[in-house]
Amino acid sequence: MPRIFPVNPSAPPVATSTLAAVLSPRQRTFILLALSLGGFAIGTSEFASMGLMLDISRGLSITEAQVGHLISAYAIGVVVGAPVLAFAGAGISRRSLLLGLMGFYAIGNLASALAPNYHTMLLARFVAGLPHGAYFGVAMLVAASISPPAQRGAAVSKVLLGLSIAILVGNPLTTWLGQQFTWRTAFALVSLLALATVVMVSRHLAPDPNEVRTSPMRELRAFNTTQVWLALAIGSIGFAGMFCVFTYLAPTLVNVTGIDERWMPAAVGLFGVGAIIGNMLGGWLVDRLQFRAAGVLLAWSVVVLLLFPLAAHSPWAMVPAIIAVGTMGALAVALQTRLMDAAGEAQTLAAASNHAAFNTANALGPWLGGMAIGGGFGYASTGYVGAATAAAGLLLWGVSVVIERRRGAGSMAVGASNG
Repeated sequence: MPRIFPVNPSAPPVATSTLAAVLSPRQRTFILLALSLGGFAIGTSEFASMGLMLDISRGLSITEAQVGHLISAYAIGVVVGAPVLAFAGAGISRRSLLLGLMGFYAIGNLASALAPNYHTMLLARFVAGLPHGAYFGVAMLVAASISPPAQRGAAVSKVLLGLSIAILVGNPLTTWLGQQFTWRTAFALVSLLALATVVMVSRHLAPDPNEVRTSPMRELRAFNTTQVWLALAIGSIGFAGMFCVFTYLAPTLVNVTGIDERWMPAAVGLFGVGAIIGNMLGGWLVDRLQFRAAGVLLAWSVVVLLLFPLAAHSPWAMVPAIIAVGTMGALAVALQTRLMDAAGEAQTLAAASNHAAFNTANALGPWLGGMAIGGGFGYASTGYVGAATAAAGLLLWGVSVVIERRRGAGSMAVGASNG
């Protein structure tokens, strides 16, 4: 059976940089830690507005719906900034790009902390979202390039681990800070974390004189590849199920499971535990199964989401169910490494666009779930809606595999005729 990975044998996967050959395990660990810290800062900022909704509402004298607009402004910034900044920074070294993106992120969150009114805050959150996707895209390319080829998945998962830890630790921390002091301290803390990332990356990631530079037009070539579009579509649709369930988790627990609202932080913590497990599992699976890992994880998502409505009626059953939903984030590792191979030389734009795809899923999932709830199917129905989107993602994965196998068979036939 032909391998499902890599996609383009003539264009090797992410090239291992010259740094990979000279870095010690300790040096590599510090670089990955620095990149993960950036992920922690971004994750903490992204979820801060959700945990501090009431505090921000009172502080700026706005409605909770308007705080929701602040969250949407950040998400729009991610979708816009991921491809635009990756395209604009195509000719810049990855080290310099990382430093610039994190510096930009620090400024955006400092502006959020100092925003005097709603409209300024709306602009600040949009600006803060701009570097989000581009940072993760470049950071994961760096993580993969400084690691042995057989450990790419694990390296990528360590960058995303910061995002998972933010759910478990960063979100409760910023909520506590906002309640004890002011909501502005949460965004000020994120700004400091971003600056700490700049310092760590600058200190531990040396410039690579042999790094292959690209160009904006070359980056655009990534979108001439069917497999890149399929990978982005899988992320946009297949990931929507997780966001569909997670968005309505609180009302599901209160209205279906019968749990008191004061247990909501614990529920979010369980999701964070699952996300951390998923990151580690995702890296392990990708290093062993390559793109087949995406199919396994999508099938797992379908099963978990189908069982979620049944578990929703029991507090004890919801504990493993919430953790299982959190593990679905492992799909991010599989899709990110897939894009590294499918994009050929146009790595940065494709990798950054992956996070625009995730934010598309973050919009699609809650919208579909809201339609089901509004249609009278109940909060637990989000599990069935999510299972349908995960199944659609699995179908797209199958299409991707079939196209690749046919292309591989055609290449072998041409080779045989030439021989």
